[in-house]
Amino acid sequence: MILNSSQLAQFERDGWLFQENLFSPEEVAVLMADVPRIYALKREEVVREKDGETPRTAFAAQYYSEPFRRLSRHPRLIEPVRQILGGDVYLHQFKVNAKAAFDGDVWQWHQDYGTWQRDDGMPDSRALNIALFLEDVTACNGPLMLIPDSHRGGVFDAGHDRATTSYPLWTLDQETVSRLAQEKGMVAPLGKAGSVLMFHGNLVHGSPGNMSPFSRTIVYISACHVDNHIRKFERPEWIAHRDFTAIECLPDDCLIASV
Repeated sequence: MILNSSQLAQFERDGWLFQENLFSPEEVAVLMADVPRIYALKREEVVREKDGETPRTAFAAQYYSEPFRRLSRHPRLIEPVRQILGGDVYLHQFKVNAKAAFDGDVWQWHQDYGTWQRDDGMPDSRALNIALFLEDVTACNGPLMLIPDSHRGGVFDAGHDRATTSYPLWTLDQETVSRLAQEKGMVAPLGKAGSVLMFHGNLVHGSPGNMSPFSRTIVYISACHVDNHIRKFERPEWIAHRDFTAIECLPDDCLIASV
């Protein structure tokens, strides 16, 4: 899949791009069928909420799930990233985020590249996120909220929040978020399962807790230009990958084709 000039211009201007129904219900079903097994695993990659039971995110699922291994090399996701970043990319991070019905906790306001720079020594912000909705994302089940154009402000000061949730995060203060939101506004892309959101590594974003009876599962692929690979190796490999090999895409029908 190739982005057109209008889509590329929108991404450069706003820092995000949303495409509805990029994956079919059949393809989404293949992925969702393995999610309960993944979240039930007792392994360090599967992070749980503060209650110790509710799944929060499953890192590096491509290593222990065949459908997600295929997704990590899907051309509909990787080819647009190559366009935007100007060359081959490697997989910096992969996770299947749960926002469980009733119990899914908040993701505080943050910039992903701020973490990649501070914790992983990624030299530049030549990296971005691709988010595939595996369930419908509505106004009620904890949608991701973005501040458009905030990616062009560089990396903002942040504090390392180890207390609010079960997962430590470099978070922005309320004053910074308020100023940016007043200047640039806020959006919350909503859509059916199979839709894809792409956003710049510096874009300010976060999501509220899920009080609804409807879960919200999203796959996040963080891809980085191969020349921009990380220089620090303090976090576990399953959080910040150390294989900087350029991703080779599989056929477009890889999720539903027979092995």
